Amino acid sequence: MLNWRIISKIMGSLLWLEASLLLLCMLLSVFYHEDDTVSFLWTIVITTLAGIGCHAYGREARNSMSRKDAYFLVSATWIVFSFFGMLPFYIGGYIPDFTNAYFETISGFTTTGATIIDDVEVLPHGILFWRTMTQWIGGLGIVFFTIALLPSLVGGGGNIKVFSAEATGPIKTKLHPRISTTSHAIWMVYIILTVACMGFYYVGGMSVFDSVNYAMTTTATGGFATHNSSTEFFNSPFIELSGAFFCFLSGINFTLLYLAVSKMKIKEFFKNTELRFYLFVICAATAIVMYYLMTYNNYSLWTAFRYGIFQVVSFLTSTGLFSDDAARWPHVTWIVLGICMYIGGCAGSTAGGNKCLRIVIVIKTIFNEFRQILHPNAVLPVRVNDTIISHAARNRLMAFMMLYFVLFLVAATYFTAIGVDVINSITLCLSCLSNVGPTLGTEIGPTMSWGELPMTCKWFCSVLMLVGRLEIFTVLILFTPEFWKNN
Repeated sequence: MLNWRIISKIMGSLLWLEASLLLLCMLLSVFYHEDDTVSFLWTIVITTLAGIGCHAYGREARNSMSRKDAYFLVSATWIVFSFFGMLPFYIGGYIPDFTNAYFETISGFTTTGATIIDDVEVLPHGILFWRTMTQWIGGLGIVFFTIALLPSLVGGGGNIKVFSAEATGPIKTKLHPRISTTSHAIWMVYIILTVACMGFYYVGGMSVFDSVNYAMTTTATGGFATHNSSTEFFNSPFIELSGAFFCFLSGINFTLLYLAVSKMKIKEFFKNTELRFYLFVICAATAIVMYYLMTYNNYSLWTAFRYGIFQVVSFLTSTGLFSDDAARWPHVTWIVLGICMYIGGCAGSTAGGNKCLRIVIVIKTIFNEFRQILHPNAVLPVRVNDTIISHAARNRLMAFMMLYFVLFLVAATYFTAIGVDVINSITLCLSCLSNVGPTLGTEIGPTMSWGELPMTCKWFCSVLMLVGRLEIFTVLILFTPEFWKNN
């Protein structure tokens, strides 16, 4: 059985952390003398009381956690955080509908960036900052963030189990035997990237408030913006190229970035197979998009490069910021961007999607099978970066890809059945499962909100976002009979 008391105790601490983050936003609202102060105050009180209740129930908990506890805790944390995180929107009347408020919040925490708000510019500063904060915290993981702050929160080896349940990618890499030390190093990289991005945006002409918000959503590869027209609002090549650069960096494995900078392993950095594939996809996709923009939209070489590379990197890393309306681009570019949505960034980054590492392993496995047919008695291991990928890891990868495909088919069929056009149905599924945010099509294009979708569709999308962010198994395992057995 699940250790409900330890789960409740940890959940209480997590809710106190969320209340602290909400307090920062309330202080911002006080600074700007805006009317969202009351909604934040009520949310902080409710969240704190809930945290006290959870902590009180788990006060006598034994400080040990099983693998089942870890998987349940991670899934429950994202759901509960989204519930309390939506309260400022709902209580303040900024998003008066419960479904829409929850959709907006879970879209933030999962860094999907899909929004139901048609006009974000009317929102007060505190609400806008909380909206961005949800993405920044969700970028590397809610529980992972907590482990960095409170390394002793989960005892009995629970930190490692939680890390395995929430980390992205088929291979979980650690920098140090202590997972708390690893989380500190990765968060250091994350913070440095955010601050550097903030500086670039400020130099490019953004205000302090905009530069902070756009930097947080860029490095989290989230996509929420403080302006309705996203990055296009500034009409600045410098800002767009800076954004593309930091989206690109945020899509690289943070462990690889840390080793390259702190340990000066530059040679190993550029020899990394996943990074090379990541670079290849960006270059190839940008070249194709540029060709069609110049040929059919009569863009100049510079304009095609400026918009092409920004949108390719934004879609590939699942950021979802936009500098041009891709709905007006040739339809073949939609296919290219759709493929980028599917592939995603590197494992161990803030990017969504399937991850480049999985695609690399699949390609190597396919070519290995061809060689095995010709040489049936040969032992041909699959290697990535001099690491042999075990059969168990490959089986898990294939199961992941199949589950992704099944979920995609079921969701696309459902969206089409309720009246969404086929192109939007396909890109809605890709957007949710890959945590990208924008879609491609005419009914709900990359510059439009998702507010017109039916209520049931929004709940379905919310589930898909969570499943995509936690990489399918962490969520779906809760629905297996084996999980709830006593053994």
